[in-house]
Amino acid sequence: MDVLSVFALLPRGGALPAMPTGRTTVHGMRDDRVSRPGRTLMNVTLRVDGTPSAAALFLRPWGGGDIEPLIEAFRDPMLRRGASGPLESVEDVRGWLELQRRGWVTGERLGFAVCEAGPGEGRLVGSVVMKRAGSGQESAEVGYWTAAHARGRGVASRALEVLTGWAFDVFAADGLERLDLLHQVDNPASCRVAEKARYGFRRVLPAQPPQFPRDGHLHVRRADDPS
Repeated sequence: MDVLSVFALLPRGGALPAMPTGRTTVHGMRDDRVSRPGRTLMNVTLRVDGTPSAAALFLRPWGGGDIEPLIEAFRDPMLRRGASGPLESVEDVRGWLELQRRGWVTGERLGFAVCEAGPGEGRLVGSVVMKRAGSGQESAEVGYWTAAHARGRGVASRALEVLTGWAFDVFAADGLERLDLLHQVDNPASCRVAEKARYGFRRVLPAQPPQFPRDGHLHVRRADDPS
């Protein structure tokens, strides 16, 4: 239940609901959606407005251009401790990126690279993800991580807030009502992120070794929570 346990969940099926064509802006986020007959092609970019003390962010699906930034990010011991497997080589990252691509195809794992707005593609600063067992499920799980060089700037909470709003907006018609956030009890930083993104603490979860060696916290946000 480490905040980084979101990093690997094997596909369990499910499919994305049909999405309309068009572009919308909600709470500082832009969502580009393109539909084709018989299939849905998602080209999603979520944008987070900047503040006087923090740069604007944009969230996009992972791609081949993220190989070197991911290798660099996972030189950080904190991220390595939370990952389910190594991300040290080009081959490691290519395998992980294929899991992300498959997640978008099946709808069971919608992962976004979080980048700071800037010249070119912008610098990778973190990750957010929504995991859902299948279409029609009322709940899903969210997770995140922040690159070492970007910590302390509110990246995770700001990105999570926008992902949350997008998820409830897009998947409401498919039955999504609740998002769960899990982390280990020895990760107070994740508690702070959850609180800032308005995920209320619900209960302590017992350890489940070896994958989750310590007790965890369950935080929840519902679609009908006050804004």
